[in-house]
Amino acid sequence: MAYVITAKCERCDSCVEVCPSDAIFFVEDDADWPTYYIYAENCIECASCEVECPSEAIFYEDDVPEEDAGATARNAAFFESGPGNTLV
Repeated sequence: MAYVITAKCERCDSCVEVCPSDAIFFVEDDADWPTYYIYAENCIECASCEVECPSEAIFYEDDVPEEDAGATARNAAFFESGPGNTLV
């Protein structure tokens, strides 16, 4: 895992637009999962998404606030066994 998008995300697309490695995936209207996920295998850890995020919802995995600790596991599960495993 590299960067993680937390529940603070306001779904503005800024992170997607600046990601040079196309590591951010969007899932439309999926009630069980947040809308944006960062695919760690594609992430080059450039921090462009974190800097661009107006809602300060993106964190390096080691810096995810305690109240958002579940976001790291949700992101990993999304690509391992959730809807994201068919996107990559």
